[in-house]
Amino acid sequence: MTKRIAIATSADWPELLPEERPLVEAFEAAGLDAIPAVWTDPSVDWSAYDAVLIRSVWDYYKRHVEFTEWLGLLDKSGVPVLNETDLIRWNSDKRYLLELRERGVAIVPSQVAAGACLREVVAGLDGQQIVIKPTVSGAAHNTVRGVAGSAELSDAMTALPDAVYLVQPFLPEIQTDGEWSLLYFGGAFSHAVVKRPVAGDYRVQPMFGGVATLEEPAPAILESAERALTAAGSPTTYARVDGVVVNGRFLLMELELIEPYLFFPEHPPAANYLAGAVAAQL
Repeated sequence: MTKRIAIATSADWPELLPEERPLVEAFEAAGLDAIPAVWTDPSVDWSAYDAVLIRSVWDYYKRHVEFTEWLGLLDKSGVPVLNETDLIRWNSDKRYLLELRERGVAIVPSQVAAGACLREVVAGLDGQQIVIKPTVSGAAHNTVRGVAGSAELSDAMTALPDAVYLVQPFLPEIQTDGEWSLLYFGGAFSHAVVKRPVAGDYRVQPMFGGVATLEEPAPAILESAERALTAAGSPTTYARVDGVVVNGRFLLMELELIEPYLFFPEHPPAANYLAGAVAAQL
């Protein structure tokens, strides 16, 4: 009997992102029946599937409590989830970066600050260009950049909601050299892109005008990315490792294990790689 895979997506993309739709054909070629299903739809019987592949749930960080409750529902149903739910919970809060640092991974220097502590942390960085981002966030949501101690950044911080934040130095290499994204399926390297922002910006996401180009990473970059994957401590069906090379050293920005954009248009065979990785686990 053909196994049925639910591809969990958001209500904004009930039939998957256009760039993700090749997955359906790739699963069919791998002998699997893939059906998009909206993660917030209460009528979905997740236990009716042989596995749930989490993909375009791009609203999870705006509904984080609901999202973690949904993961609990999947656990109770007994359906296998890819990536597995404990790994997703861990990865949903960017404080995992500090854990990876303790495990020997080179990360972008980061401090955690909540509530009134945010201004105290920023005051200690007076005059430096910094970036402030929520620990539970995505797509540069509620992310601000500015000079610590400036009136402009102070005003921007006033508008931020009460949350826990990461405070990091701004890396000009993002603007000059770009940010790497390395893609892995079933633990095997697939392809890599370099994402570059439009002139004057620092956000590399497409909605802000960022552009990604397929590029071949140097061995040292691959080694650093794989070190970060290993440090996560659990096997992954899919993973995206984001980082920036600073003074010849790859610094991890994000280890994306929940809903990363996988750059299928830049490397079409990758949809088959992911389908094969899923099939191998069932």
